[in-house]
Amino acid sequence: MSSGTSIGREAQGPLSRVAYGRGAVALLNWCMETPLPHLPGVDFRPAAPDDLPQLAALLNAAHPQSPTTPEDIRRLDALRQPGEAFGRTLALRGGELVGLAETAVPRSENYPGWFLVEVAVQPGEWDGPLPATLLWHAEAFALAHGGHTLLTRVKESWPEKRLYEAHGYAEHDRLWNSVLDLRTLDFGLFPAPERTAAAAGVTIRTLSELGGLDTEAQQRKLYALFHALLSDVPSATPIKVWPFELWQQRYVPHLKHPEGVFLAVTPDDKWAGLTELHTPRAAQPQMLQNGLTGVRREWRGRGLGLALKLVAARAGLERGFTHARTNNHSVNRPMLGINETLGFMRDEATVTLKREAPPLTVQAPHNG
Repeated sequence: MSSGTSIGREAQGPLSRVAYGRGAVALLNWCMETPLPHLPGVDFRPAAPDDLPQLAALLNAAHPQSPTTPEDIRRLDALRQPGEAFGRTLALRGGELVGLAETAVPRSENYPGWFLVEVAVQPGEWDGPLPATLLWHAEAFALAHGGHTLLTRVKESWPEKRLYEAHGYAEHDRLWNSVLDLRTLDFGLFPAPERTAAAAGVTIRTLSELGGLDTEAQQRKLYALFHALLSDVPSATPIKVWPFELWQQRYVPHLKHPEGVFLAVTPDDKWAGLTELHTPRAAQPQMLQNGLTGVRREWRGRGLGLALKLVAARAGLERGFTHARTNNHSVNRPMLGINETLGFMRDEATVTLKREAPPLTVQAPHNG
């Protein structure tokens, strides 16, 4: 089973200016209570919706191998709940955006007191005090909102990894990012997925063929499958599955292509497993994103996971896409094995770093 972005990070939707505005106001209020960092020659201020183009440019300069767009940021911003603690602070030098500090509630590890912190700077800033100053600010925001467990996610080669480790963060989890060139997949090397499904006593159908998510009954049926599968995903920390109402708000309106959700359907119309291929991010228009793939416990061991992924890959090709990306926890051996069999090529790992931060343990840097 793979826990991708199907139920959290990659759902689609427009920017909610109200939700974003509440986050900015919350940060502004906190900044009034606790002064922003002081660094000669640098101005700090809360981000605003109009800053998203400059923010995307900063992130692309920091990590050109992981491109993003303003629309990608809007899509993720729209997932936050009203009143959810969120802070995004910008650092400007001579009017130019040179750094970012962000603090948010994690999507998968949304336990009380857990926060995700992020720092990004222009490459030329790494030899100066700005990165540590921004990290202090992000951590202080988390602590001011009751945080005690701080997470961050980085690629293994990123300079941010050294920054976090120098401030007490240690590896907590590891995700392998993998890409499959759909054009090179030789379907003849595998048993026909329809035959595998029939032998197991199921059929593979798309969510659109099954009526989509137009009724609450269908929504609850799909949610029950998500809940069962996500609860079983091997990971360093159990995934905290969203309540139905939150899943309904974040997933249902943003599922634009139900033909990309494939379900293993039993003779009595139960859903035994699924795989998802979500439409791409704007920065990578030919790259589909694998979401959740999994099979209920009682139906495992019959080749259904592989069959589902083969059907999805074939459909992706037919829709004109060339690549599919997935990510899997390093302890999720069964799904990693399926992806290796299909020919997914591993990319650089994404590492989740963690720091336990009891109250009042974040010290402001001395910057003169």
